[in-house]
Amino acid sequence: MRSEQEIMDLILGVAEADERIRAVLLVGSRANPVIPKDIWQDYDITYFVEDIAPFCNNPAWVEERFGKPLIMQMPETMRYPTGDGSFNYMMIYPDGVRIDLSFEFTKYVDNGEPAVVLLDKDKGRGLVPPLQARGDEYWHIKPPSPLFYYSCCNNFWWCLNNVAKGIARDELPYVMNMINNEIRSELHDMINWYIGIQLGFDLSTGKYGKYFKKYLPHELYEQYAITYSSSDYADIWASIDTMCNLFHTLAIAVAAHFGFTYRQHEEDGMREYLRMVKEQTCNNKDQTVE
Repeated sequence: MRSEQEIMDLILGVAEADERIRAVLLVGSRANPVIPKDIWQDYDITYFVEDIAPFCNNPAWVEERFGKPLIMQMPETMRYPTGDGSFNYMMIYPDGVRIDLSFEFTKYVDNGEPAVVLLDKDKGRGLVPPLQARGDEYWHIKPPSPLFYYSCCNNFWWCLNNVAKGIARDELPYVMNMINNEIRSELHDMINWYIGIQLGFDLSTGKYGKYFKKYLPHELYEQYAITYSSSDYADIWASIDTMCNLFHTLAIAVAAHFGFTYRQHEEDGMREYLRMVKEQTCNNKDQTVE
């Protein structure tokens, strides 16, 4: 695999050789000083140009300068383009290097996300303003308001009714989607808040909670890992029970810290509904076997 220096030299060499490219910005994990570096990090690069037309849907131009990738994706040519006028080439090369190369023609708006100016031919007077060095504050956990806390709890427990009915109807794809998209999202919010009250809100747990293992106590992370089940319904029921117990533990701690009210009756009501559906489903299964 090529070194970081080799890739940076390539990126800047292409930009320096083309007067149409006015500035180069690095974003993503490589621009975040808090994230430990490894060889698998993407190179998230933006080329700022005044006229974007020559760079749109022109993979030949990119391949001529960066080489032919193993696979390329151009989101703006696919089914759900953003349609904002920018254009992005996402590429993985034979040595494992991934470069996400975007072309922008509008002035960069600093939203606080970690970013590093690698090249600016216009010295801050063009499409990229001067940027101050920063950490990863943009991604830090945000403490919940009472409304956000309540909404998280209510939606976690409410959506479990759909999981139970999905199991009763033998609708596995629906069940897994509801667990891993809707309900897990609420669990992740509660985990973040719990980590925040334990360690402070000046940290990030990463995209989709990829750093949970780093910040959660070992026993809680082990409990969290068990919430990922196989496709067997008995295993799914067990993972739901674990997920409920974990959510309860975290939600009680978060409520106590902020002085929020945890609505135990909502949990009790849904646990009773889950018990009822599970019991009925198991009875029906037993009758079928007989």
